[in-house]
Amino acid sequence: MSEVQAHQPSKLSKNPSSIRSVDVLVVGGGVVGKACALGLAQLGLHTAQVAPGIDKLIAAPAGPQWGQRIYAFSPSTQKLLARLQIWDAIDQSRMQIVRDMRIFGDRGQQNDSLHLSAFEAGTPQLAWIGESNLIEHTLDQASRFQSKLERIDDSLDDLKIDADGVTLHLHSGIYLHAKLLIAADGANSPIRSLLGISHSEESYEQNAVVVNLTCSRAHLETAYQWFLPSGDIVAMLPLPNQQVSMVWSSSPEKADYLLKLDQSEWAAELSTLADGAITQALGQLTINSIPAAFPLRKMRASRFIGPDDNPTVALIGDAAHVMHPLAGQGLNLGLRDVATLLHILGKRESFRPINDKVLLRRYERQRQGDTSALLWITDKLKKLFSGTSTTEMQLRNWGLGLVNRSHFIKRRLIERALGDVDFE
Repeated sequence: MSEVQAHQPSKLSKNPSSIRSVDVLVVGGGVVGKACALGLAQLGLHTAQVAPGIDKLIAAPAGPQWGQRIYAFSPSTQKLLARLQIWDAIDQSRMQIVRDMRIFGDRGQQNDSLHLSAFEAGTPQLAWIGESNLIEHTLDQASRFQSKLERIDDSLDDLKIDADGVTLHLHSGIYLHAKLLIAADGANSPIRSLLGISHSEESYEQNAVVVNLTCSRAHLETAYQWFLPSGDIVAMLPLPNQQVSMVWSSSPEKADYLLKLDQSEWAAELSTLADGAITQALGQLTINSIPAAFPLRKMRASRFIGPDDNPTVALIGDAAHVMHPLAGQGLNLGLRDVATLLHILGKRESFRPINDKVLLRRYERQRQGDTSALLWITDKLKKLFSGTSTTEMQLRNWGLGLVNRSHFIKRRLIERALGDVDFE
């Protein structure tokens, strides 16, 4: 693991003749940034969102094929999207409810498995599976009718922080000033770097290969995950119309090999995977999308607000943390950042401005615990199932079976995965 120290914030190189002012600036155009900008505007704050191409609306997905970027949405995310008044506008025919999760160890033995059930946990569902562009399209549509939200197709050149807030110098030459800046600008966040916020980073030396498949057997609203003896992890996420989205975490060399396979070679590869357990559960698997791959790493910013002496910036989403996808919680964790920030600002004392350091420190304090817990357990699980010693193999498989026999532990795991946000 490496500790990366960013650069200190610089002064703006030009003396602007005019500066436009808003209440809050959001930099970043992904799901987390769009949800945050919409929520801030709904609080009555004049909000500007800055990102390249942010003025172009994402098209609604259509047709029998599903998009490549598939996410598991936890109940905490559903609660946030309902709070933003967009959940009911999402095309539910393209969302798949997950009622069961089945996780298998790498020895292929029946007792080396874990079954999480919504019924046993007393909840209607464990998660929903859906496309990123489906959520982004709905957020875009809602943002069009939000008078307090302005979207600016531009990128950041520099920033300056003073007693009054933050001034951004954009690539087009525009200067924008706000009391509060939200950094939703990704894992390689330029804002985090300009603020001098260090971050710890570790590569897992794995790539995740993602591809959508049609299965000949019904998935029964079940998400599957197999840990393999090689250290690979294969997840199958259910989709509508008897489809699944596969996430296969493997070495970069194996990922490159998989990307070059044709349809028949994929069929042969999947038929023997996990000693045939995957096809036994889902039947014959047929690829219906183009495979893609991305590198896996863990990252955590040392601070979620900055600068230290006069915090007026909050980091959210991948700008604050990145995790292994084995738990399917990366996006949900970022959206819980948004939910916490909106709750704190919406319920702030009347005498506190939105950039009050007390509010920002509340945000950081509340998010650090949830973030640290999820990053820690995901990292330890990944490393435990990558170990090759006999002791590690016995421990991890025995542990799955032990947890499966404990209703108390399973319920705690489900509660952690569901997350919690408070809007009341």
